[in-house]
Amino acid sequence: MSGAIFRKTSIVGLATLLSRVTGLLREIIYAQSFGASAFMDAFLVAFKIPNFLRRLFAEGAFSQSFVPVISEHKVQRSHDEVRELVAGVSGTLGAVLLVLSAIGVIAAPVIIFLFAPGFTGTAGKYEMAVQMLRWTFPYLFFISLTALFSGVLNSYGRFAIPALTSVVMNTVMIGATLLAATHSSNPGLTMSIGVFVAGVIQLGFQLPAVAKLHLLAWPRWRPAMAGVRRIGALMVPGIIGSSMAQVSLLLDTLIASFLATGSIAWLYYADRLMEFPLGVFSIALATVILPGLSANHAQNSREQFSQTLDWALRLTVLLATPAAVALLAFAGPLTATIFGYGRFNEGDVRMASYALMAYSWGLLGFSFVKVLAPGYFARQDTRAPVRIGLTALACTMTLNVLVVFPAAKLGFPVPHVLLATTTCIGAAINTVLLWRGLVRAGVLRHAPGWGAFLWRVVLANVVMAVVLWGLGGDLAEWTTLHAVQRVARLAGCVMLAACVYFAVLFATGLRYQHLRAADR
Repeated sequence: MSGAIFRKTSIVGLATLLSRVTGLLREIIYAQSFGASAFMDAFLVAFKIPNFLRRLFAEGAFSQSFVPVISEHKVQRSHDEVRELVAGVSGTLGAVLLVLSAIGVIAAPVIIFLFAPGFTGTAGKYEMAVQMLRWTFPYLFFISLTALFSGVLNSYGRFAIPALTSVVMNTVMIGATLLAATHSSNPGLTMSIGVFVAGVIQLGFQLPAVAKLHLLAWPRWRPAMAGVRRIGALMVPGIIGSSMAQVSLLLDTLIASFLATGSIAWLYYADRLMEFPLGVFSIALATVILPGLSANHAQNSREQFSQTLDWALRLTVLLATPAAVALLAFAGPLTATIFGYGRFNEGDVRMASYALMAYSWGLLGFSFVKVLAPGYFARQDTRAPVRIGLTALACTMTLNVLVVFPAAKLGFPVPHVLLATTTCIGAAINTVLLWRGLVRAGVLRHAPGWGAFLWRVVLANVVMAVVLWGLGGDLAEWTTLHAVQRVARLAGCVMLAACVYFAVLFATGLRYQHLRAADR
């Protein structure tokens, strides 16, 4: 069980790594070309709104609802019935998304005002964001259908193509920025058109692989189809339950629009660095285990279900904790090396690094949520995640009202850091409640050996943190180095830290078989 999951996670992780690397290159180009300017704030909001809806509908509620149903059809029904389900879902979802996209384009001024009301206080900023949103909003239509076909491929064990799809987006946006936006009198419009084009190409990238499985059929309007109705019923509460982190981040953007110019960009760049390890490992692992958990549930194999979750949690602890510690202890050098060039000056580097330090420990919470949530959705239980998500969101927003706004009014120098912190607290609450619910439901029983495993991981992280802290030095020193020197120094420090981490684990007796305890 664990060997198969590990191999598939490695495939998805490597493909996602390429996606994250190209995505990071895209962000570097953004930072160098436009810095933390008012224009960049406006573009990030215009892109974040459809991107938020993508994660909410496509990668969140829809994927978590669609994969269990198609996995059940695959196990219990004929291939033709699976193809009919895909046709019915794509036609029904596509029609709804087409209408939603049209509404988004027409209502762009209202949407920008709702999500970034602070933009109206800066001349031209609100108008720029509205113009950009009218091109970026239709991206939701294309990427949601892309997510549908990715779910089909994942259900049939084809993980690489969906994981590589984001590379297409990143490549198009890099080209749009370097070849057009930096030479344009209206760079925001150029980049927004690039988002639209990227959505079209991403959808086309999926279709040949789906056709090869003989599951590609002409989309049909089938809202009354049993499978479509079940997916829709699961989606409604799942929209909230699976996407609390995204809701929190979008609300952070709303609040940040009232803060100093650059706050949105600082949070965005810090979030991108935090999302790098989250995407490479945690999201990859969650993508791999959902079809398996769904099949376990369809076959009424509760023991295998529990073993899969327990093993996934161990792997998350092993790999996500050192990533979180590295983001905390090495935030300054990471930000300076990746973004600290061109118009992204030393002050921007410092502010973004503070946000990254605040986000760092939240990586654990976000990772655990990604791994635990499939334990609910695989059993087609969306009600519990809804309650849990609402609780976490309520806590986050209460803290924002009681802490962030007063701190900003009283002159706290870095209020955007508090926004990142409250988001991480919400993720921690979400994690604890999701875990408790699975244990109480009897579908998650931890195998022996967790105590010894945890103390080894904690010790290794402490030693690694000390090493990184010593290697970090002064942030100003990093910003004066040439780009090649920064990259070489950062690579050396990261490699040394990784060696120290795994050396301590090995010295304290951790072996591969300890991660396979669930198989025994």
